[in-house]
Amino acid sequence: MVSVPAMPTFVPQNRWNMKLNTKIIHAGVAPDPSTGAIMTPIYQTSTFVQSGPNQHQGYDYSRAGNPTRTALEQSLAALENARHGLAFSSGVAATETVIKLLKPGDEVIAANDMYGGTYRLFSKIWEDYGIRFIYTDTTHTENIAGAITDQTKLIWIETPTNPLMNITDIAAVATIAKEAGALLCVDNTFASPYLQNPIDLGADIVMHSATKYLGGHSDVVMGALMFNGDELRERLFFIQKSSGAVPGPMDCFLVLRGIKTLHVRLQRHCENGRKVAEFLAANEKVKKVYWCGFEDQPGYAVAKKQMRDFGGMMSFELKDDSVEAATKVLTATKIFALAESLGGVESLINHPASMTHASIPREERIKNGLSDSLIRLSVGIEDADDLVEDLKQAIG
Repeated sequence: MVSVPAMPTFVPQNRWNMKLNTKIIHAGVAPDPSTGAIMTPIYQTSTFVQSGPNQHQGYDYSRAGNPTRTALEQSLAALENARHGLAFSSGVAATETVIKLLKPGDEVIAANDMYGGTYRLFSKIWEDYGIRFIYTDTTHTENIAGAITDQTKLIWIETPTNPLMNITDIAAVATIAKEAGALLCVDNTFASPYLQNPIDLGADIVMHSATKYLGGHSDVVMGALMFNGDELRERLFFIQKSSGAVPGPMDCFLVLRGIKTLHVRLQRHCENGRKVAEFLAANEKVKKVYWCGFEDQPGYAVAKKQMRDFGGMMSFELKDDSVEAATKVLTATKIFALAESLGGVESLINHPASMTHASIPREERIKNGLSDSLIRLSVGIEDADDLVEDLKQAIG
């Protein structure tokens, strides 16, 4: 019999007398009581010795709980001002765990502009199990309100979205969800907890691909859920324990280490992001730049209200709107690396149509504004002048 480990002893953020930058480093973690080690030990073990049947020190088997993972989950909760956090083997595993709260016949309202892997999971797997997904432009909250039915059990949004950087008003959607008796889950991966805290705005669950900004060094794959409800914690933990999509202790250690520099990394991501976005906007060969920090962007006012800054994620289209022109840029950069993923210290360049969003049918992509030539950037923390020069020579 696998027992449930003790609930984390995390103290809610309103009782942490810390400013954000200090909290990122300290909240949720503590020196090892047995040795005084300032970094959480890596408990590289699959099982734990018991003094008698079901008599243990809070852990019996690492799928159900591991001390390194517990420390990370407490840190994750602290980052999002939540009572509870759960760490998963990937962001998709975390997403799927939320969907497993549902039953056949339930409906999910989801953004029509979101990560391709999420769309693939919803449309190619869970639709076959009787879950109905309604995709709409969530930047217009009236679309969400109009899609609500008695079967609506979950609203799933990204903000900013991947890859078009669309902004949804979290507080407004939270009001709609509450009135409908539905859960609101926000994918906060692009913003990170440093820039945005959806639970403070009324969301029930926050999801992160911790692979990205939380880890920050392109060396780990992990997902995370943060939330307040004790009953919700028991349900999600039971699904996690039963389904087994848990991270190993070494991966948990890597994300714990990455979190400690989240604030300084994000400050540089934001600074560099602005310089790169302004360069692209002024480039005569660039048709359009998607970045939520421009005042003329449709979602700017909402982004300014609910975010602390605008981040280092952006996309752009060339005036030569062809795959060939985009491919030339994608293969000509010297510092920006052509690769999947985002949020690491190094700058990445990506072609959503053939990479991260290839699972979305082309007609759906085009209808939602994701063109074949769209290029996505994850602006890293290198010298901004070098990044601008790299793009200048690649665009030509």
